[in-house]
Amino acid sequence: MSSATQPKQNEEKPARRQSAVSAWGPLRAPLFRALWIAAVASNVGTWMEDVGEAWLMTSLTSSTLLVALVETAGSLPVVLLAVPSGAFADLIDRRRLLLITQAWMLVVAATLGVLTVAGLTTPWTLLLLAFALGLGAAANAPAWEAITPELVTREDLPAAVTLGAVAFNIARAIGPALGGLLVAAVGSGAVFLLNAVSFLGVIIVLYRWRRPIEKSNL
Repeated sequence: MSSATQPKQNEEKPARRQSAVSAWGPLRAPLFRALWIAAVASNVGTWMEDVGEAWLMTSLTSSTLLVALVETAGSLPVVLLAVPSGAFADLIDRRRLLLITQAWMLVVAATLGVLTVAGLTTPWTLLLLAFALGLGAAANAPAWEAITPELVTREDLPAAVTLGAVAFNIARAIGPALGGLLVAAVGSGAVFLLNAVSFLGVIIVLYRWRRPIEKSNL
């Protein structure tokens, strides 16, 4: 090995170590770290909810159409409100908007859980509440993405965006499996109530965040 090659290899090792460290750099920011952990828990709850809703509908009706409509009811608001909710997130205080949407989803999930435990959920009630939960998610997503630059430095922003995707994928890997186990063990109603509880972590972190109010906000 030539002497010219050796220094290059030595320079590459610190560069790789620096890259590995910076990938987790945003987690050094207390607020981002707290929201990231809370988001993982909340997303796990959301995937559990999806499993519980699908399973509950199959126990309420034999209609394949209604079973298919469960996923449609939850996803349709995202399609319908993607542009309006993005504009809305630019018009009002994002922290306040996130608190409202998180509280909305908590109430909807808790309502569905209570009705299911009480044996009062019907197929159309399930579809209506799944749609209402989707409305909260649709209004929440743009504001959630928009606050990321406020939580980390500009240098850490690319890594923060990546960690957001990591949080989603962790939840997508864990949530359905955990949801299936819990539905089999304790029923869909309990899963819905657990999902409602999962929103509390995000709400608490957002409530404690003292975000500077911009003059352009309403």
